[in-house]
This record gives sequence, C-alpha cells and structure tokens, in this order.
Amino acid sequence: MSKIALTPNNSGTGTFTIAAPNSNTDRTLTLPDATGTVVLADATQTLTNKSIDAGQLTGSVAAARITGALNASGSAPIYACRAWVNFNGTGTVAIRASGNVSSITDNGVGDYTVNFTTAMQDANYCWSASGQQPAGSTSTAVIGSSSAAPTASALRLLAVNAGAAADFPHVCVAIFR
Repeated sequence: MSKIALTPNNSGTGTFTIAAPNSNTDRTLTLPDATGTVVLADATQTLTNKSIDAGQLTGSVAAARITGALNASGSAPIYACRAWVNFNGTGTVAIRASGNVSSITDNGVGDYTVNFTTAMQDANYCWSASGQQPAGSTSTAVIGSSSAAPTASALRLLAVNAGAAADFPHVCVAIFR
C-alpha cells in the first residue's frame, strides 16, 4: 500500500489536523492492516477482546470499585480467599477445581494435605473446610486440623466420621489471610 486517502465528512464544519511532535528524533507510527477505530488516551472508551499486560498497569483502584464488585458494604476491611479447593477424598484423591492449590497429598484414611501453589506469607491464616459424609453414614462428621501445625506452604486436615478417620467423597477447603 503506498497511498493515504483522507475522506472528509461533508456535514462537518471543523478542521481535522494531524500534528507532529516537536522532536529531533525520527518517529514511525505504524497502522494495522485492518479497519477499526483508533483508541485515544484522553477519551473514555470501552475496549472489547483486548489484553493488557498487568506489568504495564500503574495507579490504584478505588476502594468503592472493589467493595462494589464484591457486594460488600460497611467500613470493615475486606480480606480475600487466598486459596481454595474442591476435591474427591475417596479412592484416588483428585482435585475437581481449585485456586492456588497445587496438589492434595493422601496421607491415609481421611488424612489429607492441601499444598499451596504460592505459599502464604506465614502460617497465621484462617481456614474453613466442609465435606460430604461417606455413603450410608448417619453419624456426625467433621473435618478438623490434624496434629501437624499449618505451615505457609500446606495445611493438613483430618476427616472424621462416627469418631474414626474416614475418606469423604467431597471435601472443600478455603484459606483466608
């Protein structure tokens, strides 16, 4: 392509000006081989199907935007779930879905270790777990901490049904810090 065509809008009365910067350095503006609209830095525009390199973002997000996105209200601080997992605790232990959990270690009947992909800053986090009792059980079931203290990189849990360790078909764990 070797030509540039400017087509005026016959109903407009203003003048469209393309201005060069005051520079002693050669600059090249390369336009894509596509039809579309140019996005301007000083205009409010909605981008669709675009990616932004997170390393290029600067500044801060208004707290109101975050609380609104989380449906949170009031002045209490907001703390995020730093890791979560939903896994099958029977037979071959397998993760169904997770966030910041690299694997589950099966330490024996009802004894599981949740391993974090990225470690917590320390072991002073709060965790919550729940699970589905083994089939046919009508006894009280609970998931608690094992005798091993939590670490920044893992949390060991013990699932108990009717007073004895038991494998649970569904185990869900969330870690907050």
